[in-house]
Amino acid sequence: MSAASLTPPHRLATARLVLRPAQPADAAALFSAYTADPQVARFMIWRPHRAVEETQAYLRACAEQWAAGTCFTDLLEEADRAGPIGAIALRPAGTSADFGYVLARAAWGRGLMPEALQALSGWALAQEGIWRTFATCDVANQASARVMEKARMRFEGVLRRHTVHPNIQPEPRDCRLYARVKGD
Repeated sequence: MSAASLTPPHRLATARLVLRPAQPADAAALFSAYTADPQVARFMIWRPHRAVEETQAYLRACAEQWAAGTCFTDLLEEADRAGPIGAIALRPAGTSADFGYVLARAAWGRGLMPEALQALSGWALAQEGIWRTFATCDVANQASARVMEKARMRFEGVLRRHTVHPNIQPEPRDCRLYARVKGD
């Protein structure tokens, strides 16, 4: 399966959310909502942005990756409110697709990210040639583990020394691996 054939729709709606591609014009809203927030960035692979220009650079990279078919980053907006509250990235690789996601602190605890992850994972698994979707989180990130469980992903194990989370330590940390496969 080619990456081009796994391009997600430009608008995916759930009961409470709209997922749509990130645009450069979203930089100020994202900076305000979460990219500068140290609590949001704690378990991320990036440091909190110090200026909106860092968020602009991130959004340019998202657009380039979307065009190249290597990573498809959607922003999350609540259906009844304007403005992005988070992002979810789908990265195709052979017969699998993996996900990364982030949500503004103001939207935590409302079940929005499991809703987005389940919808996008379900969409990916419905595509011909995709048999597995998966995501990881730092072993200390219980909230993210719960997101994956609520999104119908199953815990598969711990990947030792897997990912650097620079806001915690400079060395790779253990991560929990969750997956959902066709037929789950």
